[in-house]
Amino acid sequence: VSGGYALSQSHYIQKVLQKFGHLKIKDASTPIDSSINLNKNEGRCIAQLEYASAIGSIMYAMHCTRPDISYAICKLARYTSNPGIDHWKAIGRLLGYLKRTNNLGLVYNGFPSVLEGYTDASWITSAGDNKSTSGWIFTLGGGAVSWASKKQTCISHSTMESEFIALATAGKEAEWLRNMLLDIKLWPKPMPAISLRCDSQATMSRAYSNIYNGKSRHISLRHEYVRQIINDGIITIVYIRSSDNLADPFTKSFY
Repeated sequence: VSGGYALSQSHYIQKVLQKFGHLKIKDASTPIDSSINLNKNEGRCIAQLEYASAIGSIMYAMHCTRPDISYAICKLARYTSNPGIDHWKAIGRLLGYLKRTNNLGLVYNGFPSVLEGYTDASWITSAGDNKSTSGWIFTLGGGAVSWASKKQTCISHSTMESEFIALATAGKEAEWLRNMLLDIKLWPKPMPAISLRCDSQATMSRAYSNIYNGKSRHISLRHEYVRQIINDGIITIVYIRSSDNLADPFTKSFY
């Protein structure tokens, strides 16, 4: 790429498509079909070991260069222990999307040379256990350097709580990335606070409040942590509109 660097796994993705070519993969324009509700398979398990192999193969591409499939692989990985026909159809669609977008990758041009983060959550996206989904992404030099889509480990009682859980998790990632960059001799010191963008004003208000009056212990602990890393100058929280939040596609499907 002129004036920058590009990372792509097109050759690896082609090998994955060949490995699972017997699925008769067809091109797809999106990673997952939001009109289909995937649920736990109560019937006969279908090719569990091969399903786990497919998840692992696709997950490797997701972790390295394909943040756009994070939500899809996060959702499909939940059914690895007992996949059914609907889960296999979803795997075929995801592979079809990778086939169509084989040449996509990450591009870095050096600007801006500031680490920035985005965080978001979708309240109660798992019908089986009423848990929400967290998503975050950090960019540096014009490209993504860290991202994730994960089902939350505890039940949140409101949209604000789910957003706060996601914020605390993204804060931990910001702290880890900051410590790593501080070990790089060329990085300027002292390092400014990392801007963490959030589209929930209620969550921001809670984060900057000195007192948490709620009764939920899991939120109280996260509130203390977020307040601490704000006071330590590790992060600063900035409001951003949902339409501009890069973490939004990590929490839900729009298709």
